[in-house]
Amino acid sequence: MPDQMVRVWDLPLRLVHWSLVLLVAFQIYSGNVGGNLMRWHMLAGYAILAMVLFRLAWGVAGSTTARFSHFVAGPRAALGFGRGLLAGKPVPHASHNPLGAWMVLALLAALAVQAGSGLFANDDISTEGPLAALVSKATSDRMTGVHHRTQRALLGLIAGHVGAVLYHWGALKENLVGAMFTGVKRLPAELVREMAAVRFASSWRALGLLVAAAVLVWLLVSKIFLKP
Repeated sequence: MPDQMVRVWDLPLRLVHWSLVLLVAFQIYSGNVGGNLMRWHMLAGYAILAMVLFRLAWGVAGSTTARFSHFVAGPRAALGFGRGLLAGKPVPHASHNPLGAWMVLALLAALAVQAGSGLFANDDISTEGPLAALVSKATSDRMTGVHHRTQRALLGLIAGHVGAVLYHWGALKENLVGAMFTGVKRLPAELVREMAAVRFASSWRALGLLVAAAVLVWLLVSKIFLKP
């Protein structure tokens, strides 16, 4: 049976993925330029935090291929896949492979720490996070340090992620970028049969979770929970 084009990624996951790509690119630029862009830097940070919260929720209540329980494997599986990848004979996977799964978790964790620390950070000039006044200046300065260090770690993770995508495209002839745009991948027969059990969650469910995440972030940055 020849390879077939099969739907793997749902629309909500793809939209959040590419939105995060654009927002992180803007954050890197605006954080380096500073000045009047810092207001937009903060707003984009809130959006990133909302999307990370949504992705975590979608990883539990979303489509089969978006769920962490579906694609996250243990370290032994990741190492085994890595050895096969270096040998040019990786075991194909319909959704994330074991190494890619750990990269997803690492990127989400870095984004959460980056956005979360930014809520308490300051630049010692005119900009501070919405929650900076709730902690001491020393604590705010420490969170600013975390914010800067996490940025460097995030850049390293992004470089590794892009490198892996390019390796899949050049060496393995697997177009992961195209699949993340269209949601469709070319799969061998055994994975086509595996995908028959996949269920895609409603986009309305995704919208509800995204709105809930956005409201939660709004409540946080507005400090509604502190008002009498």
